[in-house]
Amino acid sequence: MPGFVIPFHGAGGKTRLDSLGERGRALIAHAMAIDVARACASLGPVLIVAPVDPGIVGTTFVADPGGGQGAAVAAGLAAKVERFGDDTAVVVNADLPCVTTDDIEELLAALPGHALAYVPAADGTTNALAFANANTFAPLYGAGSASRFAALGSSIAVSPTNLIDDVDTPNDLERLANRLGSATRAALAELRALGVAA
Repeated sequence: MPGFVIPFHGAGGKTRLDSLGERGRALIAHAMAIDVARACASLGPVLIVAPVDPGIVGTTFVADPGGGQGAAVAAGLAAKVERFGDDTAVVVNADLPCVTTDDIEELLAALPGHALAYVPAADGTTNALAFANANTFAPLYGAGSASRFAALGSSIAVSPTNLIDDVDTPNDLERLANRLGSATRAALAELRALGVAA
């Protein structure tokens, strides 16, 4: 059974959503993380790495050690290895509110015969990773990271639409409105009811 790691910056992340206000940004970020966790939860244990426990039902909290996304993912994978063994591990970013269990299964289905399967974002960064062995991970995030992960070992790129479409800006929320997970849809409706335009 695979284990899942979700790096989540919490209320301090997603600064390009600042036009939603501090409360709105935090609400949307938390809702997106819930949708990602729900997509993973039926397939295996979910560990969420964050500065403080976000209290997402069905997840295990791992304290973010600081130092960026690479350090957060490394901490989550170390906890996964300690608790559940070093076999299949999946890392899914917390800003993918359209993701479904089917998308995660598509990523996992590509993994056999490879050290890793990865989902490149439109901007060349990396939205999700699956490892045959959790110890394969290296902290390669940042601009152009998809190509660096591709070179990490025998790899395959996977492109489920819902794993490519991340949310960085209010325009992204509007563009993806018809495919958002239920928690993010509810958060967006709450903001609109309060007169906060996405």
